[in-house]
Amino acid sequence: MILISLEHILVQIYFAFFLIITLVFGATLVYPVTKIGNSVKRGVLSVFLCITTNLIIRWFYSRHLPLSNLYESLIFLSWNFCFINVLTQFLSPNMRWIGMITAPSALFTHGFATLVLPIDMQQSQKLIPALQSHWLIMHVTIIFLGYVTLLCGSLSSIGLLAMNSKDTTVLKKTQIVFLLENCRKTKIIHLLDNLSFYSIVFGFTFLTLGILSGAVWANDAWGRYWSWDPKETWALITWLIFANYIHIRLNKGWRGQKPALVASLGLFFVWICFFGINLCGIGVHTYGWFF
Repeated sequence: MILISLEHILVQIYFAFFLIITLVFGATLVYPVTKIGNSVKRGVLSVFLCITTNLIIRWFYSRHLPLSNLYESLIFLSWNFCFINVLTQFLSPNMRWIGMITAPSALFTHGFATLVLPIDMQQSQKLIPALQSHWLIMHVTIIFLGYVTLLCGSLSSIGLLAMNSKDTTVLKKTQIVFLLENCRKTKIIHLLDNLSFYSIVFGFTFLTLGILSGAVWANDAWGRYWSWDPKETWALITWLIFANYIHIRLNKGWRGQKPALVASLGLFFVWICFFGINLCGIGVHTYGWFF
């Protein structure tokens, strides 16, 4: 009972502090003050330790990796966003753009899990027999890292498209101002383009490994590697979308808007693969709620 109460407290602390950090972090992009940026780093690390402690507590009293339902899956997804945020914040100050993508994503997934899902869905449940396997930790961790990094890449591409569509005529107060703003905009677009590409390459690798490990696990659990389950089918479609993106980047040499459109489309397929199938309760990979 004490552990459950402590878990609820940590959940609320995580949400409140991450909301503040997201707002402050957004301000540092407009006003890059060093002291504020360092405070955000420490805050992000504190929040990451908070949600990690929360998962460990839930793991301890449930006696299994906390992935028995949709609530736990969303919390784990939020943890992955937070992990990437911490990692990039301490690697390079130039990578704070990743944090501006991962921080709101972590906040959204955590908020949906704690504020929207029914209370009974937030309770820990016993794992079904098929999930009581040593494959659970490896397969789920890999596939979630794939989802998160692919989402980061897709959101970066959406940001790139938004920057390209921005009307710069209002900036032409003077020629100097226009040139400075245009140079800054070009630099940001180039950064988002590279960020999208490398995120998707990493995510595509994790997704591939996740699909392969899932196939081996499926054969171990159900006696078949592939059954065209809706989750498997959408995972394959998602894989093909991002394989096409990598192909046109590497083999055709496309950069900028054209590959960004493909990556942006991938955002829809990733969310359908992870979220939509679960909510609709279709197939064996489900944590149904609406149906």
